[in-house]
Amino acid sequence: MSVNDEAVGQQTAATYDSAFLKACRREPVPHTPVWFMRQAGRSLPEYRKVRAGTAMLESCMMPELVTEITLQPVRRHGVDAAIYFSDIVVPLKAIGIDLDIKPGVGPVVEQPVRTRADLARLRDLTPEDVPYVTEAIGMLTRELGETPLIGFAGAPFTLASYLVEGGPSRNHEHTKAMMYGDPQLWADLVDRLAEITGAFLKVQIEAGASAVQLFDSWVGALAPADYRRSVMPASRKVFDAVSGYGVPRIHFGVGTGELLGLLGEAGADVVGVDWRVPLDEAARRVGPGRALQGNIDPAVLFASREAVEAKADDVLAAAAGLDGHIFNLGHGVLPTTDPDALTRLVEYVHMRTAS
Repeated sequence: MSVNDEAVGQQTAATYDSAFLKACRREPVPHTPVWFMRQAGRSLPEYRKVRAGTAMLESCMMPELVTEITLQPVRRHGVDAAIYFSDIVVPLKAIGIDLDIKPGVGPVVEQPVRTRADLARLRDLTPEDVPYVTEAIGMLTRELGETPLIGFAGAPFTLASYLVEGGPSRNHEHTKAMMYGDPQLWADLVDRLAEITGAFLKVQIEAGASAVQLFDSWVGALAPADYRRSVMPASRKVFDAVSGYGVPRIHFGVGTGELLGLLGEAGADVVGVDWRVPLDEAARRVGPGRALQGNIDPAVLFASREAVEAKADDVLAAAAGLDGHIFNLGHGVLPTTDPDALTRLVEYVHMRTAS
């Protein structure tokens, strides 16, 4: 048995019966498991303290810091899963793409990818490119014990959008111009990104991650027909790349109400749902055989405790008939969220759903 095989085996044994992984497998749970997207981040004063003076991408390459930040919400909130602290552009940086994360803006690419010649810059990613990931996950799994660690990566469409636009975009005009105007170049681009993303997720799983989530932050900008034709093959390639590990695969995008069935069809075991579609309706759109994750509006956490609990009740009621449900927000924790509101929400969901 290799070191990587041993890590996967140990972590699977430690976390297999956790509420989170049981829900992913659509098995009975002792309570509805809870975790929050962006639970490790700017809403926590302890995060701001340890990150002070350290750039985002630099932080992602420091195993001790990554470990501390990933553990902070587990300690504070008592969530049922940790999510690996990183950024979706880390694998692109690791293969040599000249990019940076600018405060208040997001990822900015120095030279956008817009021609076939640009594809040569997207080389294969190897474990040697991201040794800090393997080291950090090894440290985390030892600390987390029976609490599962979720690995994550950006989906090919969202990564392609950053690369083609050169940064965040409201309309994705350059991205769509390539997708519609040069469909072969577009297909080759997202296929290369699928290979890079699949390799990045493999590194995380082999280091000990118990599940993985593929974030497609911008894919809600597409119509279903465009998604099926121009994006789903690449997303499916990512999920297929890690299918042999047997870990749950979660797929999430924002504004994807019309795409929910396709997100599952791409290969997800769990489909993340934003707050725009009730979970019972989401289940109808996704179809049987997949768990759902979500989906309270992150802004609700700014309301009174009674209002938050009422909204949580709505989510739990809509999820009552599901085979598998993981309670989460419909998007990431907002930076100015009161951390105590998150802690109370975890306690409330656990209390309301305890068997």
